[in-house]
Amino acid sequence: MRYCHFHLFLILFQLLLFAWTARSISTSSTLTEWRPARATYYATDNPPDSVGGACGYGDLERGGYGKATAGLSAELFDRGRVCGACFEIRCVDDVKWCIRGRSVIVTATNFCPPNYGLPADGGGHCNPPNRHLVLHVEAFQKIAIWKASNMPVQYRRIKCIKDGGIRFTIDGVGYFHSVLISNVAGAGDIVAVKIKGSRTGWLQMGRNWGQIWHINADLKNQPLSFEVTSSDDKTVTSYSVAPKVWNFGQTFVGQQFQS
Repeated sequence: MRYCHFHLFLILFQLLLFAWTARSISTSSTLTEWRPARATYYATDNPPDSVGGACGYGDLERGGYGKATAGLSAELFDRGRVCGACFEIRCVDDVKWCIRGRSVIVTATNFCPPNYGLPADGGGHCNPPNRHLVLHVEAFQKIAIWKASNMPVQYRRIKCIKDGGIRFTIDGVGYFHSVLISNVAGAGDIVAVKIKGSRTGWLQMGRNWGQIWHINADLKNQPLSFEVTSSDDKTVTSYSVAPKVWNFGQTFVGQQFQS
């Protein structure tokens, strides 16, 4: 009887192990497999990203993102939860306009809104259910001739590689605090944030929009620590990033995820 119970337990354990392994393989392939989409570009004299876009990053050049950025259609943008994620993009299926063997890596920094005045297959590039990416012209020209305009591409999620640590830009008024989290390596997109003062425990912050997180709490005249969790369930804790004497509008640099 004991042998039967042990044998049954062993079978159940193997089944659970197989299910967990299959789930891990499935999740990994979802993040790395190539998927079809289309891409256009905006010209340097019409820079919708330079004012920060729908992720809240502000001036992308000063923030270190440069021109390797993309605005995403609603199908990809996921209401801003994907802000900060990195994508590799390559041009496909067009011998005339594609630059073969080339790809470009961009960070999601903006939203391409739908235009319901046009059909999805007739000018409404970012209308659901289209998967569409809008690149800076310099990024677009790395994979296609600029005259091509709207091109078939493939994209995939990859790990972000960033210089330096995660940046925390603190803003607000009174007890209301908002924190822009930028320059995130690894998965790139943040799903949870906690903040801690020297006179508080860990406090859960809420997503305001994009990668701006907020909380109502008395945090003045306290060094601030942050706990940041990315979409791949990895967490980085940065202790006493902001000193006791900090002010709204300042940016502080913390620890970083491994790329």
